[in-house]
This record gives sequence, structure tokens and C-alpha cells, in this order.
Amino acid sequence: MRDEDALLGFIVYFPLGNEMRLENVAVDPTVTGRGIGKALIKFCEEEAKRLGLKSIQLYTNEKMTENLSIYPHLGFVEVARRTEDGFHRVYFEKAL
Repeated sequence: MRDEDALLGFIVYFPLGNEMRLENVAVDPTVTGRGIGKALIKFCEEEAKRLGLKSIQLYTNEKMTENLSIYPHLGFVEVARRTEDGFHRVYFEKAL
């Protein structure tokens, strides 16, 4: 997303089988709280629906406590917790 000439945030996602894999969402910390992250995730969701996918899958680090509370408010359900490559990850899914 851009605001005039400033990059405010970005999202990385790709289809994988019957799901959309949401890899990364980032928002410039100077503009948090303006709904930019939520709009980016909604864009991903709309693209997944357009492609006829069944769900969106993502994970976040267990230390990202803000993410752990945001994703459920956006309709995601925690489906697993695992330690991989030394990182404590929390996996979420949103059925479409």
C-alpha cells in the first residue's frame, strides 16, 4: 500500500494446493493502527476466494504477542504450535 510516495506496508502470499499461504504482512510502524494490515489481509482473502481456495494458512512466532491476538479477530483459528529451526511457531487457519 502506498500513501502518496511512501510505502506503508506489504504482503506476501501464494496459492499452495487448495489453500493460500500467507507468508508475510508488514506495516510501517509509524502508521500502525490505521487498518493497513487488516486491508492487506482482506486483499489476500479476496484473492484466495477468487481462486476458489478453501482456506488461508499462516504462522507467526510465539513472541509476536500482538499477532496472536489480532489473527483471531480477523477470523483465524489457531491450529498448531511447533518448534521448527529453533523458532516457536503458532499456526493459524481461516476457512473460506
